[in-house]
Amino acid sequence: MPALPRWVLLGLCMAVPIWQAAEGRFPPPCDSKIYCTGELLRQVQLAKLFSDDKHFVDMPLRESPETVLERFQQLVNTTPSGALSKQQLAEFVESHFFPPGQEFEPWEPPDWTGSPQLLSRISDPKLQLWALELNAKWKQLGRKISAEVKIKPERYSLMYVPNPLIVPGGRFIEYYYWDSFWVIEGLLLSDMVATARGMIQNFLYLVDKFGHVPNGGRIYYERRSQPPFLTLMVESYLKRTNDTAFLRDHIHLLEAEYQFWQEQRAVKVTAAGKEHLLNRYNVRVGEPRPESYSTDVELAMGMDEEAQQNLWAELKGAAESGWDFSSRWFLPGPPPLPATRKDTQTSTVIPVDLNAILCRTERLLASFYKALGNGEKADGFQAAHERRAAAIRAVLWNENAGVWLDYSLARRRHNEAFYPSNLTPLWAECGVEPAAAERALLYLEGSSALSYTNGIPTSLASTGEQWDLPNAWAPLQHLVITGLAKSPSPRARNLAFTLAQNWVRMNLAAYEKYHAMFEKYDVEGDGKPGSGGEYEVQEGFGWTNAVIFQLLDRYGDLLNVTGSSVSSSGV
Repeated sequence: MPALPRWVLLGLCMAVPIWQAAEGRFPPPCDSKIYCTGELLRQVQLAKLFSDDKHFVDMPLRESPETVLERFQQLVNTTPSGALSKQQLAEFVESHFFPPGQEFEPWEPPDWTGSPQLLSRISDPKLQLWALELNAKWKQLGRKISAEVKIKPERYSLMYVPNPLIVPGGRFIEYYYWDSFWVIEGLLLSDMVATARGMIQNFLYLVDKFGHVPNGGRIYYERRSQPPFLTLMVESYLKRTNDTAFLRDHIHLLEAEYQFWQEQRAVKVTAAGKEHLLNRYNVRVGEPRPESYSTDVELAMGMDEEAQQNLWAELKGAAESGWDFSSRWFLPGPPPLPATRKDTQTSTVIPVDLNAILCRTERLLASFYKALGNGEKADGFQAAHERRAAAIRAVLWNENAGVWLDYSLARRRHNEAFYPSNLTPLWAECGVEPAAAERALLYLEGSSALSYTNGIPTSLASTGEQWDLPNAWAPLQHLVITGLAKSPSPRARNLAFTLAQNWVRMNLAAYEKYHAMFEKYDVEGDGKPGSGGEYEVQEGFGWTNAVIFQLLDRYGDLLNVTGSSVSSSGV
């Protein structure tokens, strides 16, 4: 497929390194001199006291940060080289930090029920029993933040929010932004409306505090976000409750988050002589990621300071995308070397899915303001929606491929690789004409991505990164399936059902074998958990469970699992 025609020209922020574009040095991930910057963080993480760097930056302080830093400096001053031994560091950490997790109180959702209405919509008795077991997992994943975090926030890396919540699971013991969109959908299907509302209120609280929703619930995530699903969370809640008063009280915060993306993450592109405003992930924050400190330092070895800081900023941009990490963000290295994580340049990509999410957000904000009687605001967001739909058609649609493709600002052309995100305008119903929908279906049918019966792979490139082949992720399956299910084409709707059937069967087979739900799965295996990336595959798992509920809700009277069986343990 050829590049975009020559009339596609960039308007703003081409491939200039963001270090050079910023005034002075990048800010650190947060202001804490223990959890985000400083010599204590550097020495502990590079000594690799723990197998996972996230462990240390999740440990609460036993005393004030000033006291801990003063004692650390005293210890450094008594050491001739200034570099403490691993044993000294281990003893210091044990004396001055609590283990992770003590910032939470025991909590079970009071609105949990053992017999949600969803069960009545599931015909297959084995699937019904499995749904019961998954429903019980909400109790295992529930968390309430201790009042101590609010009283003494300086002693914690956890960011306080007022309401209890559901976490993803495994190493992710705090809340995460885009995970929570699917979790909230699952909670609503489990009749846990109060818990879902509380989680949405938490994110609104964070927008009021920071102007955006941080990536997750730790201060080291403070200056980056994740795919902006907050307005869609509110849509899901309103469909269930019709709580117009809730919308009226909080719509200004939905608009504030939208403005963050428009003011901090937008870029202009000119196509056919017309300027369009689209969005990208672009985190202007330096230093290694605290939760992956040693990994980032090792990756940047041999680079000069400017190159290091740019790389670390781009890695945070990939984390903001939720796809950390993927060949999707790599620029190719010089032949014959393949691109690697070291070639991450997330800020140079205009992603299809981010713009599809924002396109749907604009349409929702228009409808919300109309329902509240504010015609001027409604008209403004409707116009923004129409402008974005036109921009997606002009910049991201690739006529030869017959699908939407990420656009590379650095290379001035589309990324021709397959990603499930290429189909997200179908899900968002954004600028999708009937002919385009049919072409997108043909694109998917012609792709080798459908040759895997265990799910749609995240890409067709085997890089060792977790957002590439052979891994498949529940939210991406849901976006594709939902987009196809909305189509007027019977063939598209049939494909949606087939994909749903395959995903449900594979998840159940893995559950029976491993007695767990995982964050990702291997499309090449026989229902085994995924692999690759910076950490071992995690169990839990919030969005995986929720997507199963969504598929059971849509197809529960049709899905079946021939030959499968589940125990009743966990109910």
